[in-house]
Amino acid sequence: MRTLATGLAVLLILSACDRGSEPSGAASNAAPDRGDDGTVVASTSEDHLPDWLSPTDGSDPARWLAGREAGHPLPADAAAVRDLRESLDRARSAFVEDKRMIANRTVQLGQMLSEIGKTESYRGLIDGLGAVASVRGRHKSLYGEMCQHYYNTRVQGTDHATALARLEARDRPEIAAPARSSGGQP
Repeated sequence: MRTLATGLAVLLILSACDRGSEPSGAASNAAPDRGDDGTVVASTSEDHLPDWLSPTDGSDPARWLAGREAGHPLPADAAAVRDLRESLDRARSAFVEDKRMIANRTVQLGQMLSEIGKTESYRGLIDGLGAVASVRGRHKSLYGEMCQHYYNTRVQGTDHATALARLEARDRPEIAAPARSSGGQP
């Protein structure tokens, strides 16, 4: 029962529509930073990584995501930023969500996986889920929904590759089960 409740809670978080609000508990970018004397101190994406990218944030999602994974801001031309930019570009063609929301959901999924001791790279998550979405045979998939299914599969004890294979098999039953013998009949 606890697993079901946890799964439902996670589903609500990941499947939330992008209606201009951020995940519960996310720091607001609207509140200014204040110095020791109470004066407003300007901060930019050059020296600060917000918890989430807001709908009005002009930050490069790839740079923000790479910085979050590294634990500090990275230059725009860093290899990790370029790699994540390529991953987000590919994912954008497979998913309904924009790059900003894909980046936010990837961080959420990464945090949830870390809490259960199953860390994965952000690029590995985006590329893996994007590869599954690209072979589904439909127009575009929902990244948040796929993250939820991936997480649920990982909670059951599977590794990254097995979780991706199960996601792919969900919509393609011929992958999950080999063709049955018809006893010689056509």
